[in-house]
Amino acid sequence: MLVRDLLKEKKPSISFEVFPPKRDLDIEGIFETIDQLKDLEPDFISVTYGAGGTSKDLTVDIASRVKKEMGIETIAHLTCATSSVEEVNATLDGLDQAGVHNVLALRGDIPPERRGEVNKPFTYASDLISHVKDRGTYSVGGACYPEGHLESSDLEADIRNLKKKADLGLDFLITQLFYDNETLFRFKDRLESHGIQTPLIAGILPVLNKKQIIRIQQLSGCTLPKKFLRILNRYEHDPAALKEAGTAYATEQIIDLLSWGVDGVHIYTMNKAETTRRIVESIGSIRKNLVRTL
Repeated sequence: MLVRDLLKEKKPSISFEVFPPKRDLDIEGIFETIDQLKDLEPDFISVTYGAGGTSKDLTVDIASRVKKEMGIETIAHLTCATSSVEEVNATLDGLDQAGVHNVLALRGDIPPERRGEVNKPFTYASDLISHVKDRGTYSVGGACYPEGHLESSDLEADIRNLKKKADLGLDFLITQLFYDNETLFRFKDRLESHGIQTPLIAGILPVLNKKQIIRIQQLSGCTLPKKFLRILNRYEHDPAALKEAGTAYATEQIIDLLSWGVDGVHIYTMNKAETTRRIVESIGSIRKNLVRTL
């Protein structure tokens, strides 16, 4: 099913993101993770690349197996920052043959040695979105940043760029991680003030260790609210306690988002089945209640 149709029939959606392993690791590990999660009945699973766009050649294979062998709807990440038209078309052809017709169209990371280059015709994510939409067979999503993209001058400029992408016919948006729900609520209001009505899926990443927190701040620049910082300061030297607290914090975030009426929740699993299971099982009754009341 196309994600755009899924979001019309069922809201809120609950979905997961997984990523391919490094080349020297056993790829079957990712399927073991998904196998441990499939009975939670996610509405879809997205398959991303490794850091810096590595492992992207595995994405089509993994997405295909998730769809065909595991019976779960799939979104494949598709980037264009360093790709040619021929490479993008080859990936799309592979997805089409695999029966995967949902993509998340992204610019992607630019390697340091190639920064400053202009990769025509795919300079921006909007170029890729237009290209994929022209093929007509895909439900196309995009990324958005509740606190603004690190490369944008400010949030207002970021939203203006997002408006350009939305006007190309995006079917859904998945947010960058955030840790203060009020940030998302304000962001949603600003989108609507710019005429952006695209369904908004909230991306949630449970924080499980201090190293992860440092990495998150480096990559996303996200704000850590006082409530979260208190948890970090209290449990940073107790990994088990921090993992427990991080799982609880993510669960509380999701309950609040569902109560607010978010279109969907997308859990960045980091291929950690146990944590994702605990979160989704904790909201089981809430999830069922929301489905009944729609």
